[in-house]
Amino acid sequence: MKTTIHIENLEISAIIGILDFERIQTQKIIVDATIVYFYKEKNFINYADIIQLIETLIIEKKYELLEEALVNIQEKIITLYHEIIELNIKISKPEIIRNANVALSLNWLGKNED
Repeated sequence: MKTTIHIENLEISAIIGILDFERIQTQKIIVDATIVYFYKEKNFINYADIIQLIETLIIEKKYELLEEALVNIQEKIITLYHEIIELNIKISKPEIIRNANVALSLNWLGKNED
């Protein structure tokens, strides 16, 4: 059975960005993720583990570019969870520009088993 995990509005305070002040002070970022996988009798993905992984990577790595964060998070998740067939991740920086929410996303398609 194809199953989708939705992680929405995961708020993290982290050092992320290339501007001088972004390297000194944490800022709020929001992560959204959609994970599609095949669920088969108790073979499930624990969404709490995925959330912990995302939080840990973003806080510890202090990425300069959102692109680097997206690629690294995607690589770690698909390496740990081979049953994933589709992964969509979006990282938003809602406070970096006064009148806009800036976000980047990555979409990954893996194997597709029915």
